[in-house]
Amino acid sequence: MQADFAVILAAGRGTRMKSELAKVLHPILGRPMVAHVAAAASAAGLAPVVVVNHQEEAVRAALQGSAIRFARQEQTRGTGDAVASALSALPDSGTVVVMAGDAPLLRAETISRLHEAHGDAAVTVLTAVVEDGAHYGRLERDGECQPLRIVEAREATPDQLAIREINTGLYCFDIGWLRTVLPTLKPHAHKDEIYLTDVVEIAAQQRRCHVLIHDDLAEVQGVNDRFELGQAREVMQARIVEHHARNGVDFERPSWVVVEPDVTIAPDVRIGPGVILRGQTRIAAGAQVGAHCEIINAVIGEDACIHSFSQLDSATIERGGSVGPYARLRPGSWICEGARVGNFVEIKASRLGPGAKANHLTYLGDTTVGSGANIGAGTITCNYDGFNKSKTDIGDGAFIGSNTALVAPITVGEGAIVGAGSVITKAVPSDAVAIARGVQNNIEGAADRFRARKATK
Repeated sequence: MQADFAVILAAGRGTRMKSELAKVLHPILGRPMVAHVAAAASAAGLAPVVVVNHQEEAVRAALQGSAIRFARQEQTRGTGDAVASALSALPDSGTVVVMAGDAPLLRAETISRLHEAHGDAAVTVLTAVVEDGAHYGRLERDGECQPLRIVEAREATPDQLAIREINTGLYCFDIGWLRTVLPTLKPHAHKDEIYLTDVVEIAAQQRRCHVLIHDDLAEVQGVNDRFELGQAREVMQARIVEHHARNGVDFERPSWVVVEPDVTIAPDVRIGPGVILRGQTRIAAGAQVGAHCEIINAVIGEDACIHSFSQLDSATIERGGSVGPYARLRPGSWICEGARVGNFVEIKASRLGPGAKANHLTYLGDTTVGSGANIGAGTITCNYDGFNKSKTDIGDGAFIGSNTALVAPITVGEGAIVGAGSVITKAVPSDAVAIARGVQNNIEGAADRFRARKATK
């Protein structure tokens, strides 16, 4: 059985980040780090309560839409005061896990293990044994190896600093007991802060303190500066890539990709080096994504191919579609089954029908292209007149010659042909040939006369 609640401490500023942005809002793979902590709590079956103060509204907004409660710490007077601020959001009894909002690598499995070890204790502390305890609080034990207290590093004696077992900042509490103990805590003089760690000594005196030693400090470490932020990104990214790879995804260079946690990839997908997959992107079986593509909130169908250096944002590619290289698909682009988008083609809010082709140097905006139509190199749809966006409709099997401008609103009928270099401003009927360009005029011998004039100057 899992604990019902988690209190996530996210009220602090985080001055060592050297940033105007609150520490817990710094992004890791598309999510603020506090969102990763909340997700782990939820995955462990807990209802998160996030304690806020600094940049409160921004933290609330970043977690909007998730099943999270909030509690406000009026003054940031230490971890004990922060947890006391959350008591109003908790039931009178039960258990609660308290965790830091700056520990984004924490796993749901670790939270579950801590609760299972808690039993009928007043408090259970997760610790780790390390070579150098650095700035972490030390867990002091008695001669029978029972826990005595946690001593903060800045208040520890040299003998206490030599202790290798450190506090990770993850606890499980009996809520009723916590309600009675927190009001008794006194602030520490040097910082005028109330330390949550002081409750460990009280529980130990009552023989109600349990300790669970964890073997992976990196998982539970907090992020304190930009270097540690970068390290956390690398660890989380390696986890995500390993998960996909073990489920059948082929990464040519696993350490050279960015894959955010909400991305879905089916087995037998091949991902090239330098690929960035963000948001709610979904990639179906058999698809290929070439090197250095960036794909955001896109849907890629079975056996589709996204060639190198292409960018897709909120686009859909159906089965067997082909995009790139060097293509850009903006929001609302829909590439139907077997359709092809070639190099240096940009598409926005447009649908390319089954088997249609736009292979080179083309812009299609607010356009519907019918099945089997061919869009020649250099074609653009002139969809914006400086005030309004207008639509272009190109019928099935139409052929648009190279270097054509289609001035919207415009319709090109099924099977119609538009001659290269045309500027089309009127509707083209089905099966018609439309040519709209200046008449060519050849002047015999004019080239020699031109060069002669230039040579005499």
